[in-house]
Amino acid sequence: MTDSKEMTINLALFGMTQSGKSSAGNILLGSTDFHSSFAPCSVTKDCSLGRSCHLHGFMRRGGQEITLQVRVLDTPGYPHSRLSKEHVKQEIKEALEHHFGQEGLHLALLVQRADTPLCGQEASPPVQMIQELLGHAWKNYTAILFTHADKLEEAGFSEAEYLHEASDTLLTLLNSVQHRYIFQYKKGNLLNKQRINILEKIMEFIRENSYQVLTFK
Repeated sequence: MTDSKEMTINLALFGMTQSGKSSAGNILLGSTDFHSSFAPCSVTKDCSLGRSCHLHGFMRRGGQEITLQVRVLDTPGYPHSRLSKEHVKQEIKEALEHHFGQEGLHLALLVQRADTPLCGQEASPPVQMIQELLGHAWKNYTAILFTHADKLEEAGFSEAEYLHEASDTLLTLLNSVQHRYIFQYKKGNLLNKQRINILEKIMEFIRENSYQVLTFK
C-alpha cells in the first residue's frame, strides 16, 4: 500500500496444465497480459507478472474509498508436458521471491477445472507444489478458483449441488483451505461484472487474514 487511499494485492496462480490459469489471470487483471489458448501440451513455460489498471472506489477501508491495483503472477502448470517438477518449482520459487519477497503474497489461487473431478487419496501435484513453496502456512493463504463453471449450469447443477456431490478428495481440500473458493464463469458481455465479483470475494478472504501477507526471503 503506497498511501492510505491506495492498495495493491498480490496473487499467484497455481494449477494443472490447461486448467485455465492464464485465462483466469486475464480476467483478474481485466486485460490480455497472459497468453491463453487451447493446446495439446502445456502453454505457459515461464512465470510472468501482470498488473491491472487502478480500480477507483472499489472498496472502503477506515471510512475512506480505496483505489485498488491487482498484481497477478502466472505460473507454469504442473505436471508440465516439457518441464520437470524441479524446474517448475525452482522457476516459481525464484519468481515469488523476486516479485513478492518484500511486499508479500496475499493469496495463492489454486485453479481447478469445475468439469474435471478431483480424485485420489493424495494431494494433487499443484497442491503439493503450493505446500512445498508456501510452507506450513499454505492453508491460510490459499483459495480454490473453479474455472469452466459454465459446465455446471449446462449440466443443471447449482454451486451448492456441485459441492454436495463433490469427491471426498475435494471436500478435504476445501476443509483445509477453510472453504475459501470462487466459481468463475465466462459470460461474454458480463465478464467485467464477473471480474468484480471475483475480486470482491478475494478481498473477503484477504480481510479474513487481517490483510496479512506471506513473505519470501
